[in-house]
Amino acid sequence: MRTKTFAAAALLAAASLTLTACGSGDDGNKPVAVVSEEAGTDKAATVLDKPFEKPDLVLTDTQGKKYDLRKETAGKPTLIYFGYTHCPDVCPLTMNNIAVAKKQLPKAEQDELRVVFVTTDPKRDTSAELGKWLKGIDPSFVGLTGDFATIQAGARTLGISIEPTKKDKNGKLVSEHGTQVIAFSPKTDGGYVLYGEDADVDDYTKDLPKIVKGENP
Repeated sequence: MRTKTFAAAALLAAASLTLTACGSGDDGNKPVAVVSEEAGTDKAATVLDKPFEKPDLVLTDTQGKKYDLRKETAGKPTLIYFGYTHCPDVCPLTMNNIAVAKKQLPKAEQDELRVVFVTTDPKRDTSAELGKWLKGIDPSFVGLTGDFATIQAGARTLGISIEPTKKDKNGKLVSEHGTQVIAFSPKTDGGYVLYGEDADVDDYTKDLPKIVKGENP
C-alpha cells in the first residue's frame, strides 16, 4: 500500500504546526484543511520508525463513565482521532471513511478494532451529544469528552495541535485542530502509523486488515 516512513520526532514538530478550522472557509469548494505532508508525495499512510506512546488520558465516554484510554485499549488495534461533532466536513468524512472500511473486516476483527473519537470541543460535545453523533456513524466507536486542557495535552503527545473553540469572522463557533488519525499496534500499543485527511475509504479498507494484526500497511 502507499506508505512512507518518518522519524516520529520530525513528524511531531511538523504536525504540531498544522491546524484545521473545520467548516470555517468562505468558499465551500476550497479545502478547509492542510495536513503536514512530505512534499511531492501522495502517500496516505506514514509508518513511523519510532512509534508514539499512547496518551495517558482518562476521560468520560458516551455513557458518562470514566474511560482510561490506555487501560481500555491495551492490546487492541486502535485508531485515535481528535475532532468535534459540529464540524460539517473533515471530521464526519474521516469517521465515515473508517466506519465503511471497518465493515469490510471479518466480524471477529471488527470486534477487536477500537476507534476512539476524542472531542476538541468539550463544552458543546457532552457525553450525550457524542453518543448521538457517533450512533449515526458507527455505534461501536468510542466517544470521549472531558477537560479541554487534558485533551489538548494528550493530543500534543501525538503531534496533534488543538485550540479552544472560538468564533470565526462570521461569528460561527469553530474548533481548530490537527486532522491526523493515529493507528496503534495491538502488539506494542505504540502509535506506529499516521494518516492525514487525504486518506480515503480505499486506503483504510486496504490497511485495516494489517493494522488489526499490528503489521505495517
